[in-house]
This record gives sequence, structure tokens and C-alpha cells, in this order.
Amino acid sequence: MSLSKKIDFAVIFSVKNANPNGDPLNGNRPRTTYEGLGELSDVCIKRKIRDRLQEAKLPIFVQSDDRKIDGHGSLRARAEATLKPGLAPDETAKAACAAWFDVRAFGQLFAFKDTKKGKKVKKGEEPSSEEASGTDKAVSIGIRGPVSIHPAFSASPVSVTSSQITKSVSGEGDGSKRGSDTMGMKHRVDSGLYAFFGSMNPQLAEKTGFSDEDAEAIKAVLPKIFENDASSARPEGSMSVVKVIWWEHNIKSGQYSSAKVHGSLRIEEGSIPPYKITELAGLKPQEIDGF
Repeated sequence: MSLSKKIDFAVIFSVKNANPNGDPLNGNRPRTTYEGLGELSDVCIKRKIRDRLQEAKLPIFVQSDDRKIDGHGSLRARAEATLKPGLAPDETAKAACAAWFDVRAFGQLFAFKDTKKGKKVKKGEEPSSEEASGTDKAVSIGIRGPVSIHPAFSASPVSVTSSQITKSVSGEGDGSKRGSDTMGMKHRVDSGLYAFFGSMNPQLAEKTGFSDEDAEAIKAVLPKIFENDASSARPEGSMSVVKVIWWEHNIKSGQYSSAKVHGSLRIEEGSIPPYKITELAGLKPQEIDGF
């Protein structure tokens, strides 16, 4: 049975002396908006959710390189090993949703080559747009997932500190001279309070088979999305979930729009607790502590 009710949620988390999401187009500095607010992309957040779901032994299609557990080196190899060739697009989409949790939650685009060759044309004739001479046609199958995730933003402008670093050992040459790789930069957000929002749509869940049990699985990992996620840029304990706010509507279409629900939460950095919820009639939020 698919998702029985609309769900909205928010995750409030703190950052202290860490680079939560580096921008490769800006020297890997922490992402910020033009107003100076700290930012995490929705792709970054989904990656962390996928990793925690994978640790919970749920099947994940988009596995990160350092967490591959099925021996497949690429998404294409993983898809070809599971999805039978020659299926109709609807059947392929259904099989993919049944096989992988993240596909039925977030959606996915599958691109295949059509097994039918284009028709040959006689010399001097122009091929039609539907009959390219001797070429394969691509078939794309798009799956729209019911779980949407917003980027995360800080409640106020963040201060970014940059430090010059050096290696004690050169990675180039014979070691007698310092190579160009011995110098580098590290960046961090000194401190900040961030939040991101998400929604689960029952109408889209009907098409992918996303269920109430699947929603509970995501709910279980949200308080600990930064666990087992440490790195040089994000030392252990430098990022932590403060609170997960979970709204379950009474009906599939939802008692209120997601915009109104998300707008009922206001982050108040420096106060205790650091947020305020304006309760909506008939919709009581559940507040879950971070892990």
C-alpha cells in the first residue's frame, strides 16, 4: 500500500568549525548565498540520507564510490544487472522502484539504447527525423519521486575562515625540493544554525510504491544523517542534528500547503530552544531530538 497521508518535515542542525558543503567552483569554500547565508545543496543532503539508509540495510541504487557493496562499478552496470532488457517503460520503472529504495523515494532517470536500428535509406534520399540512417535511438525513462528535499540555509550570515596548510612531505620529485602540491587551503564555517525542509506526496507515491513504512525509514535516519559522515573537512561532532520537526496531515491532499507548513517554523538563533513553531489548526508537529 502506498503512502496514506501527506507528510512535511524539517531538520534543524548546527555546524561548528566545519565545511558542510564545499563549492568546487569556488576553491571548495563553504557554499554561501549572496546575502552571506550558509548553504547545503539538496544533492548533498540526499547523499547523506542515502548513506544512512544503506547502513540500515536498505537497497540503494545511487551508491557513493566508497560505499559500494554490490560489486558494480557504475549505475549502468547496476541497472543492467537488475532490470530485464526489452521491458516496456512502465514495467522498467515499476521494477526499478521495487528494487531500490532511493528510486521510489527520490526518483531517477534511466537512459537506455533502443535495440531497434534506424532504417537504411537509398542513396540520394534524405532520412526522415524518425528514421535516422543506421543509428541507435536512446530511450529515457524518468521516474518522479514523491520525496522532495530543499537546500539547507543558515538562519543568519556565516563567517568563513580560510587557512593555509602545508604538507610535511612532498608528493613530487625526489624529496629534495618542495613541490607545488605541498601548499593548500582549508576552509570552515566557524558556527551556524541551518535548516532544510522536505515533503512526501501521496499522489506521486502511488506511482512508485513509496509506502508508510518507507516514510518511517526516512524519519528514522533524519536525526542521525551526520553520523559516520566525518572527514577532514567535517570532523566528528562538528555537525549535529538539533531537532527534526515532523508534520503528518490527516488526508492525502494535505490540510495545508507545504509552503504554509514550512513557513510555520521560524529559526531563532541564540534562543532556547533555537526555533519557534506556529501551530496550525488540526496539524500538530512531532519534535524529535537529534541523535
